[in-house]
Amino acid sequence: MSTTRPYSPGDRGPEPSGASGASGGGASGAGAADEGVAVPSGAAGSPGSPAGRQVRRLSFDDQSGVVPLARDFTRQALYAWGWLPAATADQRAAAEDVLLVVSELVTNACLHAEGPDQLTLTCDNKVIRLEVTDRGTGQPAPRTPHRAGRPGGHGMFIVQRLCLDWGVVRTPGVAGKTVWAELGAPA
Repeated sequence: MSTTRPYSPGDRGPEPSGASGASGGGASGAGAADEGVAVPSGAAGSPGSPAGRQVRRLSFDDQSGVVPLARDFTRQALYAWGWLPAATADQRAAAEDVLLVVSELVTNACLHAEGPDQLTLTCDNKVIRLEVTDRGTGQPAPRTPHRAGRPGGHGMFIVQRLCLDWGVVRTPGVAGKTVWAELGAPA
């Protein structure tokens, strides 16, 4: 798990298997979001996309109740991508992990930034990447030492424990950041 590396391994160039699911452009925060619309592999705006990669974006402009909104949006994507309905307990747990991480990232943007601007979900056959863009200047990090019995401060610890990797991307000259996390697809 890394909070110092600005990009996941897949963002440093295409992996032969296309397993990273990296979106490459999530940090820009540019343009209108494709609310609830899947962007097929190789579509405009996603050159060199790995085969089978799907992208969905949700803009939080003028929205209230953003955490339940983000969870519902993510759940709909998981159904569209075949993660739900889950046939096994492991598949159900993987989908619940994705929903929990989305909740934690969006909640952190609400509590520690100025609220989330956009949620981007990218999925290929092996990895789902979650990106939450906000205008905050802070640096998310798991609280250390982690004290399970104390209220609060568990969000990034949960993200760190559930995800393959996570980190923060900042774009020079642009206010805010994108916090990303990647989870493995269910077996």
